[in-house]
Amino acid sequence: SQMPKHSKVTQREHSNEHVTESVADLLANEEPLDYKNSALNVSAGQQKDKVADEALDSGEERPAWNNKLEYILAQIGFSVGLGNVWRFPYLCQKNGGGAYLVPYFILLMIIGIPLFFLELAVGQRIRRGSIGVWNYVCPRLGGIGFASCLVCLFVGLYYNVIIGWSIFYFFKSFQYPLPWSECPLIINGTTTVVVPECDKSSATTYFWYREALDISNSISESGGLNWRMTLCLLAAWLIVGMAIIKGIQSSGKVMYFSSLFPYVVLICFLVRGLLLRGAVDGILHMFTPKLEKMLDPQVWREAATQVFFALGLGFGGVIAFSSYNKQDNNCHFDAALVSIINFLTSVLATLVVFAVLGFKANIMNEKCVITNAEKILGYLNSNVLSHDLIPPHVNFSHLTSADYTEMYNVIKTVKEDHFEELGLEPCQLEDELNKSVQGTGLAFIAFTEAMTHFPASPFWSVMFFLMLINLGLGSMIGTMEGITAPIVDTFKVRKGPFTVCCCIMAFLIGLLFVQRSGNYFVNMFDDYSATLPLTIVVMLENISVAWIYGTKKFTEELTEMLGFTPYRYYFYMWKYVSPLLLAVLLSASIIQMGLNPPGYNAWIQESASETFLSYPSWALGMCFSLIALAILPIPVVLILRQFHLMSDGSNTLSVSYKKGRMMKDISNLEENDETRFILSKVPSETPSPMPTHRSYLGPESTSPMEMTAAPNSRYGTGYTMATTPESEL
Repeated sequence: SQMPKHSKVTQREHSNEHVTESVADLLANEEPLDYKNSALNVSAGQQKDKVADEALDSGEERPAWNNKLEYILAQIGFSVGLGNVWRFPYLCQKNGGGAYLVPYFILLMIIGIPLFFLELAVGQRIRRGSIGVWNYVCPRLGGIGFASCLVCLFVGLYYNVIIGWSIFYFFKSFQYPLPWSECPLIINGTTTVVVPECDKSSATTYFWYREALDISNSISESGGLNWRMTLCLLAAWLIVGMAIIKGIQSSGKVMYFSSLFPYVVLICFLVRGLLLRGAVDGILHMFTPKLEKMLDPQVWREAATQVFFALGLGFGGVIAFSSYNKQDNNCHFDAALVSIINFLTSVLATLVVFAVLGFKANIMNEKCVITNAEKILGYLNSNVLSHDLIPPHVNFSHLTSADYTEMYNVIKTVKEDHFEELGLEPCQLEDELNKSVQGTGLAFIAFTEAMTHFPASPFWSVMFFLMLINLGLGSMIGTMEGITAPIVDTFKVRKGPFTVCCCIMAFLIGLLFVQRSGNYFVNMFDDYSATLPLTIVVMLENISVAWIYGTKKFTEELTEMLGFTPYRYYFYMWKYVSPLLLAVLLSASIIQMGLNPPGYNAWIQESASETFLSYPSWALGMCFSLIALAILPIPVVLILRQFHLMSDGSNTLSVSYKKGRMMKDISNLEENDETRFILSKVPSETPSPMPTHRSYLGPESTSPMEMTAAPNSRYGTGYTMATTPESEL
């Protein structure tokens, strides 16, 4: 990520004289400095030169992806995460089934893909992590990069806890019957009774809250560490640490498995799910559009938020991954491909979830019919109800849900005054399907319950939790890259040791989430640490490129980098539509926060049910400080740079180059060159040996076209330097 040794930039910037032979020899492996042969249309010969050049600089140069597939898998792995499996299906169910796909797809087209393309393009163009990128595009808004690092840190802290939970369930799945299939029994003297908490809720709910989380009754009761979850969290950080320790060389390999394996599991589950009784009911329920929902602004707000999270916008992971690309990589194609794959994955996961939930709803409905039919029989035998109320064709030994509904309606009509006392339930399949579960409730309660009824249930359980671990891991690698890449680029720390320190620190802070009240903190971080800060970050990213840096200039540079002009569509989206929609989304999110009382669902052991509790004052303070802390770097950097209390990103870079790289560059020249190299200009005139594209990408600078025309400008270094990957940084 630093300037390559003996790069033309360094050499050109310090001398207007003819290059001597020795320096020319040193530069033999570099690409020719004419536009036709620039990185955009590299012929076979130059391709070899480029490879040689990359090899030459491998010690100092930015790492690169081994191949395009690894890169695409990394972007898919980062963007396709747990949200696709447990948040998208829930939003579908809550917001009108198939009708929800319409606002989602529209917002994907007008916010998702354009902004995803924008992040990919700036990362690839500037070849730095988020801090470096926004320092260049607009130094005063350099705080954006620091803010996205902080958001990554907050999200990474609790996201890995979810991987820890999945690891716990994964190991518990290797037994038959599954440990959450039945309620545990207590032997009380001579009698054996079911644990009351389990009896009142259900076996899977009890296992989740009591066995796995051993949850306390409120956020204020810490209850100490849950040692099993602490070990699982440690395992999760070890896995993440090993996957990213060597940067993209190791994480790229991990991606082959972690990105592709979930698809294998989802397809297996879909095939298995469709063969289950009642699966079709679930899928029909999902795809029956409730069109009136599309008029609800809340649905659009939730769809927009989901587009954000689904693509990982604003986290910095997208920018970090694309910064390891070659300059002429077609990032427009990548943006469209990854976005569409992400959308299709969400639909696939939704099909799987609804097939399984349809099966579960049928089973629950049968249980309901049997329980209530027994009650009716009891009433008939004790003459509370007359036998005349029962339709003649009803056979209690083979009772269908249609028969039960008919019988229920007759009794309800005749006994309307005393009907409540009978305590009968309607047992409608539709009611069962409408019970919306999201997040951990879907994965660890609803899905686990459905799997206990599968034949060979341990196999499906192992596959399901292995899939969750992989989905989480892919997203965690991107999240960690969003923290490590910018810090490594900006502060020149060594990646390996820094990554290890990050993982150890994150594990220690993460102990907050594995105490007995930990689940409440996970929900708090999920609600407060990301949504609002991310919306602000992405909105400022959009404004800084479209309005401060200039959409026209940005499009010209994209044309030069990609070799073709992006559609005009993007120009209008970036300049007008996206910023406006983001502003609306931001306002809606703030209003939503104001309307919803800040609180959480606490699991009360005695009543074995969830109760909504308001946050105590210290927890409220924590919620708002999470938001404030994540946004804080933006105004701080703005003020410091406005009053010149902090050098803009370019100067800090040039200082580090002067100290670190300049001496190396000079030491590699022959002695007579060395003197000329240093004395060719008056020191004060010598431009700082900084990456050329500062002039190319800075907000006040001229475009590359004008640069060529002005050889005496600050960096009159010719047209193509900015396009050759080696002269980048």
